[in-house]
Amino acid sequence: MEHIVDTLPRQEHLFHIPKEVTYFNCAYMSPQAQPVQEAGLQALQRKAEPWDVFPHHFFDESNEVRELFAQLIGATSGDIALIPSVSYGVGIAAKNIPLTSGQRILVLEDQFPSNYYPWKARAAETGAEVIVIPRPEDGDWTHAVSAQLNEQTAIAALPNCHWTDGSLVDLEAVGASCRELGTALVIDATQSLGALPFDVQKVKPAFLAAAGYKWMLGPYSIGMMYVAPEYQLGDPLEYNWITREGSENLARLVDYTDNLVLDASRYDVGERSNFMLMPMMAAALRMLNEWGVERISATLGQFNRELSAGAARLGFQTAPEHLRAPHLMGLRHPDGLPDSLAAALKERQIFVSVRGDAIRVSPYLYNTEEERDRFLNTLGELL
Repeated sequence: MEHIVDTLPRQEHLFHIPKEVTYFNCAYMSPQAQPVQEAGLQALQRKAEPWDVFPHHFFDESNEVRELFAQLIGATSGDIALIPSVSYGVGIAAKNIPLTSGQRILVLEDQFPSNYYPWKARAAETGAEVIVIPRPEDGDWTHAVSAQLNEQTAIAALPNCHWTDGSLVDLEAVGASCRELGTALVIDATQSLGALPFDVQKVKPAFLAAAGYKWMLGPYSIGMMYVAPEYQLGDPLEYNWITREGSENLARLVDYTDNLVLDASRYDVGERSNFMLMPMMAAALRMLNEWGVERISATLGQFNRELSAGAARLGFQTAPEHLRAPHLMGLRHPDGLPDSLAAALKERQIFVSVRGDAIRVSPYLYNTEEERDRFLNTLGELL
């Protein structure tokens, strides 16, 4: 029996977006939802009165974010590290996954740089080889990745969907193949978590990192990372005070210890207890968990299905629905895109991104059918 997921009502009342603005660019940066903004303003006021900031505040809010993120992906709070960026998280993965000369690291063509540059540097250090998988002509990244996996593949560094156009990688299938071969799967989930359901128990990555400011609706400069249990006792990138055993006792930080905590939080960035960002990230994650990612995904999928059909009538092409993420897609035209298209749309207060040869369209729960029609009508006028 087919699993049917309810959709969500529009949430435009939670976002301060002027009526004349059509913002189809959540993949660039999400607008700040009202509860997240309010949490930030309250946090700003608290920092103005530091006499009311106590030692437990260095731990309580970061632990809440850890728990909320774990809930989002089916993990436990001890599996989660708090990081400032995906590149930081991938750097931790690169430091802790064994790699030797002659082994291979798989990445996608035009993959986002944060999940490419650390591997390029690590390959240069070890004599390993970065294998760039070309974009498949049929759009099936899963088949293209699976065809490249073999016994020499030490690491598959992948997204859940391509950042330029939302084309999908079936990470459950790829993860199963990686486990059979002993390949470590490292995921940059920035363009999927919060809008595409994900379960670490089904995919079983070695590491998964995601920035919080896009589909997770959080602030900039905060991210979360899942670490599989077998990697939780590794070496962090930095050696700060808060990831040590007994760090809750600020009065005794003068008693130095080499003992790091015994879970993924040993990889936390220093100053992880950012008194502005953590409350905002917690507010955003509470919203997502309340709405349910399955429902978010179903709602955006329905919206984009109709948008894709309208774009097709204008001559645009998108990946087949089963090969693209429901929340993010690229519109390509056989005649190419005019260089001035994105700027012309912006002049009309319609915001999208051009990535590669595609118009990247990424609406969210704040968008309406009227905005979809406005975008399509304007696009038709500009071609």
